[in-house]
Amino acid sequence: MTTEQVGLGAAGAVALVALVVALLAHRRARRAESLVASLSERVTVPPAPAAQVPSVTETDTAAFVITQVGGPRDDDAPSAGSVPVARPIDGRLFTDIVARETVVKAAGWTHGLRRALSPETRNRIRFEVRQETRRAGRDRRAEMKQALREFRARERAAARDGGPGSFGEDVA
Repeated sequence: MTTEQVGLGAAGAVALVALVVALLAHRRARRAESLVASLSERVTVPPAPAAQVPSVTETDTAAFVITQVGGPRDDDAPSAGSVPVARPIDGRLFTDIVARETVVKAAGWTHGLRRALSPETRNRIRFEVRQETRRAGRDRRAEMKQALREFRARERAAARDGGPGSFGEDVA
């Protein structure tokens, strides 16, 4: 194989990879467009209910009979399979809700940071860390003493028995 053939093979491989990437990108774009279309259909606000109500004539008014006053109506109750419809809210109300939530979160963060960074809290943390460090040192020293005691006891027992490693005297 010559270098020209290797170069053409490499260029062909790069072109093939580029084609596959382009096809995947095109497929992903089509999927995203269909998702956007379906979401926009869901989000669109249906026409006002007043526009759907047919005009009432004098002959139709005799068919309406009031059976309850002030109670929930049967046609207002959502059926078991239906999803409750969200009601649109005013822009000012939305802004008010968002602003209040943001202010409450900011106040909570501020209070938490002030408390966490207060001198009392920092001193308490410093004191507890110092106490924990001292306790760990005491525990470590106690474990070291216990290990030395056990080691010396084993050596004394080995010296008494005349086992291997017995020097006949205790150097420590």
